[in-house]
Amino acid sequence: MGIRSGGSIVLSSGVAGRRPHKGWTVGAGICGAAEALTRALAVELAPIRVNAVCPGPVRTELWMSMSEEDREAMSRGIGQALLVGRVGEAHDLAQAYLYLMREGFSTGQVIIVDGGTTLV
Repeated sequence: MGIRSGGSIVLSSGVAGRRPHKGWTVGAGICGAAEALTRALAVELAPIRVNAVCPGPVRTELWMSMSEEDREAMSRGIGQALLVGRVGEAHDLAQAYLYLMREGFSTGQVIIVDGGTTLV
């Protein structure tokens, strides 16, 4: 089964590829590769659209190994440093994924949803 006519592929990246920190070498490489893959697949698979979402810090299950108290402290600390004053929530990202799935003219693009992370 293939992708139906008008369908698209939406990949995930991360701000580590755009603004890496010390110790993030592997993550930064993976995120950068995902964005390059997005552009290459857009060319290779045309007319199937291929795009990506690049999230910043988001409250997700990724952090579940930490205690709730530590997660909240981390979210507050990171959120206070962001331009929007908070870390993202899954529903913030969902809107970007839905946009890229529904909007039929963009391909090879990366939408950054990071609360201003790449600016501060």
